[in-house]
Amino acid sequence: MAYSVRKVGQPNTLDHRIFIEKDGSPISPFHDIPLFANEQKTLLNMIVEIPRWTNAKMEICKEETLNPIKQDIKKGKLRYVRNCFPHKGYLWNYGAFPQTWEDPNHIHPETKAKGDNDPLDVCEIGELVGTPGQIKRVKVLGVMALLDEEETDWKVIVIDEKDPLAPKLNDIEDVERHLPGLLRATNEWFRIYKIPDGKPENQFAFSGECKNKKYAYDVIRETHEAWQKLIERPGQFAQISLANTTLANQNTITPPEIPTGQNYPPAPIDPSIDKWFFISGAAV
Repeated sequence: MAYSVRKVGQPNTLDHRIFIEKDGSPISPFHDIPLFANEQKTLLNMIVEIPRWTNAKMEICKEETLNPIKQDIKKGKLRYVRNCFPHKGYLWNYGAFPQTWEDPNHIHPETKAKGDNDPLDVCEIGELVGTPGQIKRVKVLGVMALLDEEETDWKVIVIDEKDPLAPKLNDIEDVERHLPGLLRATNEWFRIYKIPDGKPENQFAFSGECKNKKYAYDVIRETHEAWQKLIERPGQFAQISLANTTLANQNTITPPEIPTGQNYPPAPIDPSIDKWFFISGAAV
């Protein structure tokens, strides 16, 4: 399928949006893009929200029609993640799986925590830096269970099918073999990245262990089923926009008029975003 992006507004401003298009027509990356990228269900579609080594916390906006990607806002200000030495921004191409949802009413039997009310998070560990709104076809390798403010916040580890290492990475143990230290760094990053903002260290279920591909697929299946129930019961979560252009249900709409693409240069950001924070005891 031919996916592309339409950028509206200036990056690093409150007005910036990235809409996903299919064959030139806006769609919802949350609802309209299929979860699986092939019939065998060995490849999944991933929406890149945040390219590796960048700091702006971009995410699919659940509340707005067609769920464009926008920068997260906290206390009226755009949100950026801090640099915790030796890390610069995000360690991977970070994004989400379409047609998945972590149900906040469901308590996972093993993590003992409820879902975080978002699409399932994905860390793509290939060598190429992605772009916001890019749709990658990825192989699933494993999953970590971050416990963030008493919610289960799954982080699925994947690799782009086109990456040179993809043929050699088939399960989580292959990651340590070919990319030594990456899983440890991933655990550390999620554990400490909120500390510069005055928050406590994050915790993990399973003592920080990254579960294997089979376990990851179970999580993906559960969150896909939760999304299916969400889309079938409009009004249960009124703050979530279920508008879509392809599902042929009561939420299917004619794509609204969206401004033509605007390729504005990014607005300047506060130089403090590039500061390095030295977190005591960060090394695992």
